[in-house]
Amino acid sequence: MAQGKILLKPGTLWTSVKEQTEYALQCGALLSIPTEFEFVEQDNVRFLVRILSNLNRKKAADEKQKKQSATSGQEFNPFLPYEKDLFVADISDTHVCILNKFNVVDYHLLIITRDFEEQESLLTLEDFTAMWACLADFDGLAFYNSGKTAGASQRHKHLQLVPLPFASSGPQIPIEPLLKAARFKDSNATLPGLPFVHAFAPLDSNWVQGGQATLEVYRTLLDAVGLDAKQLGAYNLLATREWMLIVPRSQEHFHSISVNSLGFAGALLVRNAAEMELLKAEGPMTILKNVALLYPN
Repeated sequence: MAQGKILLKPGTLWTSVKEQTEYALQCGALLSIPTEFEFVEQDNVRFLVRILSNLNRKKAADEKQKKQSATSGQEFNPFLPYEKDLFVADISDTHVCILNKFNVVDYHLLIITRDFEEQESLLTLEDFTAMWACLADFDGLAFYNSGKTAGASQRHKHLQLVPLPFASSGPQIPIEPLLKAARFKDSNATLPGLPFVHAFAPLDSNWVQGGQATLEVYRTLLDAVGLDAKQLGAYNLLATREWMLIVPRSQEHFHSISVNSLGFAGALLVRNAAEMELLKAEGPMTILKNVALLYPN
């Protein structure tokens, strides 16, 4: 499969992101959702938990999408076409980069396919090539929610990218302390601090054009967690310039708390005070354990 031509000019993405964010906020295209946050510690991980302050914008947009789908008889796709005011950059001849319209994290990017592909489909050489083109100029966490059970809210294939660090103090990513204890077997590893099925592998930050090498790591990790490439189940993928983690999923929610890839990086989102109390009572790692797959006894 062809890698696809890279259109993104090196060294330009971060500037484009900041400029487009300012413009999109001014013109009303970017509808950031305000949050407050606190840290909740469990099992040697200091989880960053955000609580939403106001969901009215997102609710109104969801209702609008439902009406558009009902009127047209087709499911509304916000990425085809995408909003021009959210456009950040052409990445390649297969992918573009846009702002996440309802972001809770500043400079949250979406790496979307130009043509429709299902969110549950396998990641490809083109996907990883586009991911690396962005990571080269944007030190962040890339992630992929494979399907609704893994926390995906849209069917059109998209990777996501959020800047590092997550918070001004502590590790860049909350689960970082667990990475040091990685136990290697062959070409992949497990993290003893994660009490559910997962697979982990280091990446080489020199792989800026290393889509093929990353694709091979991805396939190895899928195999390690028992995901058949022909009949993929739901999973979350997380990747930085240094590593990749895959976690198969059993369900999207723990009670009313939805979990996506960021949960497995150590960042969770709750919608109200009641959900925050539930999270504190159960513990964030316990919540992750309940939405992942458990190792057989």
